[in-house]
Amino acid sequence: MTNDLGPLDITLVAVGVSIFVLFLYMVLVSCAEEEKRAAHRAFGLTLLAPLPYLLVGLLDFDYQPYVATGMLMLTVVAVISVLIPWRPGRVDESDTPTGRIDERDIMFARNRLKPGTERYEEYYRDNPEKKNLDEKFRAKPGLLEKGAKFYDPVTFSASQANFTTIGWLRSCVDGDPAPEKLAVDREDITAFIKNWALRIGAVSVGVTELKDYHKYSVIGRTEPYGEPVILDHAYAIAITVEMDKHMIDRGPHGPTVMESTQQYVRSGVMAVQIAQFIRNLGYPARAHIDANYRVVCPLVARDAGLGEIGRMGLLMTPQWGPRVRISVVTTDLPLETDERQRDDTMIDFCTHCRKCADACPSKAIPFETQKSIDGVLRWQINQEDCFTYWCAVGTDCSRCVTVCPYSHPDSFLHNLVRCGVRNSSLFRRLAITLDDYFYGKKPKPLEHAEWMEVKTTDTTGDRDANGGTDDQRYPGG
Repeated sequence: MTNDLGPLDITLVAVGVSIFVLFLYMVLVSCAEEEKRAAHRAFGLTLLAPLPYLLVGLLDFDYQPYVATGMLMLTVVAVISVLIPWRPGRVDESDTPTGRIDERDIMFARNRLKPGTERYEEYYRDNPEKKNLDEKFRAKPGLLEKGAKFYDPVTFSASQANFTTIGWLRSCVDGDPAPEKLAVDREDITAFIKNWALRIGAVSVGVTELKDYHKYSVIGRTEPYGEPVILDHAYAIAITVEMDKHMIDRGPHGPTVMESTQQYVRSGVMAVQIAQFIRNLGYPARAHIDANYRVVCPLVARDAGLGEIGRMGLLMTPQWGPRVRISVVTTDLPLETDERQRDDTMIDFCTHCRKCADACPSKAIPFETQKSIDGVLRWQINQEDCFTYWCAVGTDCSRCVTVCPYSHPDSFLHNLVRCGVRNSSLFRRLAITLDDYFYGKKPKPLEHAEWMEVKTTDTTGDRDANGGTDDQRYPGG
């Protein structure tokens, strides 16, 4: 029997209709994002979640007013509880490094050491504890090498082409400034550079004073190897570019390294352009691009206000999570600096999420909370285990990036969730549970897109892939 609708009943029906519309919207968004699991589960909730409100609001039965009142009260309490603002307290321990990192110690530099060479012997004579660890990755086929588990001649060749292109850019990272120095307004030139970078493809740009701890202490991947890093510039411009989610979601297979290297090219071109522009104005400038860094990019980007460094050791941006690549330009051009946008809610989310650690094939990402490492509060991955897995499968994996809830597209629906995450501790916990429900705790990699399927016949034998990649982690984790 239907009920003569009063204000209470109309309110219940309105809530039911709102829930229906919300989940229907999620179905449409998930379909557009090709998230089949999320679309199916949202569709189920579209049919089921509104039913209690509609039935209680529309039907007449004993104690209906009491049930309706109770449902509304519980709904209001639930909504208020997840919307109450609560931000975690600041931790007393500092997350600012006190020293500099020797670039020779990071995996990509160690990977370049050739057994039998003087450089190889000298490094392991000084670091004997690393030799057995490194022999494990040397026993694997290697990045982009034939024989790797996920070897694909097409996507691997495309990735190698990207590395070759980056190699061509390296001769352009530095140069002499024009002899005449143009006087510029600090605020205007900063705005010009930021807007130009955004127009040519960057998704975020920030400026910070160049700190001593931003710089590597010793050169490890380029010549002159083993020489101290001398970089006296006053400012650093951090640039991020977005990696395509559908490509990254195919990790740890070939498309992920193809996309990763493609964005190294894009960010590298931008950094080289901006550095040359600044030199044209008469000021010194250096671009820091893949495998030709003198600075630790995630630290520079963090201090430039672009994000935080999360559990997986990558820069976590507010809109794209770790799904970005970074390049940096250092210079003496007078610039307006940005304040670091410290986001303790993001660190709190990472502390309780652990989704990247669960999904990591090499189990290299820690499950524990942040620890004080060399006086710095941080997470640290096992870089040897991570890199050994890369060398086994032939790609830079990116499973951690794929499963991170922050990696969802920059859209209205996901931004609503991000807003709730920033606002409420309870919402952060709820968001983790819901992300597992809709997208899976360990979502399967996407299949290759049809345009990537190319029939090939290998008649040339083994191919030598000498490219080096850098996942832009805060070194060591």
